[in-house]
Amino acid sequence: MMTKASRRRFLKTSFLAGGMTAISTPHAWAAPGPGEHVNLGMIGLGWRGVTLLDAFKQVAGVNIAAICDVDTALIDAQAKAYPQAKQYVDLRRMLDSPDIDAVVISTGNQWHCLAAIWAMQAGKHVYVEKPLCNALWEGQQVVKAAQKYGKICQVGTQQRSAPMQAEIKHLLHDEKLIGDIQWVRVNRFGLRPSIGKRATPLVPPKTVDYDLWLGPAQDLPIYRDKFHYDWHWDWNTGAGEMGNWGVHIVDDVRNNVFRDAIPFPKSVVAGGGRFAWHDAGNTPNIHFAMLDTGSIPVVIGVANIAADAANKKPPHCPGPTSGYIAYGEAGRMEGERGKAKFFDTDGTLIKEIKGTTGMVDHQQNFVDAIRNASPGSLMAPAHVGHHSTAWCNLANYAYRVGSDLRGQEHEDAGVEVKDDRAAGIWNDLRSLVAVHEGRQTADSMRLGPQLTFDSTQETFVGDHADVANRYLRVSGRKKFVVTAV
Repeated sequence: MMTKASRRRFLKTSFLAGGMTAISTPHAWAAPGPGEHVNLGMIGLGWRGVTLLDAFKQVAGVNIAAICDVDTALIDAQAKAYPQAKQYVDLRRMLDSPDIDAVVISTGNQWHCLAAIWAMQAGKHVYVEKPLCNALWEGQQVVKAAQKYGKICQVGTQQRSAPMQAEIKHLLHDEKLIGDIQWVRVNRFGLRPSIGKRATPLVPPKTVDYDLWLGPAQDLPIYRDKFHYDWHWDWNTGAGEMGNWGVHIVDDVRNNVFRDAIPFPKSVVAGGGRFAWHDAGNTPNIHFAMLDTGSIPVVIGVANIAADAANKKPPHCPGPTSGYIAYGEAGRMEGERGKAKFFDTDGTLIKEIKGTTGMVDHQQNFVDAIRNASPGSLMAPAHVGHHSTAWCNLANYAYRVGSDLRGQEHEDAGVEVKDDRAAGIWNDLRSLVAVHEGRQTADSMRLGPQLTFDSTQETFVGDHADVANRYLRVSGRKKFVVTAV
């Protein structure tokens, strides 16, 4: 028997059979002014979506007016908490509603850009989770859409809204507490379990509209064990740990160390692989990248495998396991979510800052920008989120180019990492691999070629650019295609 909630969803989604096309014409809904309620629609009700719902309901004057997910089981799980919210399976039906002022997009990565563009074309303001995109060109279109349609578009790098970031920048650049910054190390060292590898393709849950779940992603068989969340570790839908945790940390580096002065690195070299599990994932769980910014070098180390063969001991690294270290002439600063520490050259702690994660503040910032019609007040506007995402995407593309060229002759940066600072990180990652795969495998790890990036054209140039540029844009699928804005 069909419940009232199920029938509401059925009526909203079955209308699509009448031939609804993708949104192409912007609607001119009136924006809420200061003091007015903001009616919010949530798209994506997985773990992150529920976390965002909890944050937004703490912002005064926000009404959760609609919830949307391609999995009706996830809708049902939130229905009691938000009984006033209309329920949708297809986001296009939500975007048609004049009752929605803004949407929050917390879907699989493959949907972020298309959903954001459709929403702004429909007259909605947008809060979109990081990474902004998997394919760089799509991120460009989101930036253009925010400008073209005059909409507030915030990217979900919430640490930017933590008040402590301003104090960090003051101590680094005005007080010069650690002197001139020489280089930056980015760490994401944390265990991720195997996602399994099935003998036969996974059948999606019956509660999922699989065509809508895929959206722009290709219809490929899935061999992992779990349907939800582990899409992160498949290039078809995710961006690996570099695009997951990496964007938060790199965004802090761009914000605090570079003060957003450098949108893109000049070149990138990367390497690594997927080790230990031999599962269905194809994104690296060991990932190394060197980014030439033209000023301060940035070296990234990502490790998602254990430090022991029993897979119980987390990998170790200097400084925070999910954070960064800025090394200066007079000391170092270790930054991570919610805190920062400054040390002198002898390793003595000279200053400690404790703050917040930025959650609720970031959502408040988005809502305030809507009410005040002030896109310039956003902490993470679309173009800033695009740049931070791009640093991580370029590291991913460089890794993938190295994989594509494996076995071919090219000038290899991985035979010897000549920078001692980077070499230490590279060798630490190799040591982790050796625990699981043996020293021979670890020693055979190579970096791909150095890739040069033209920040004006936002494309690769020079050697191997033809291979690298293939990753900047994806074809989409059926009606789920990002087109030029």
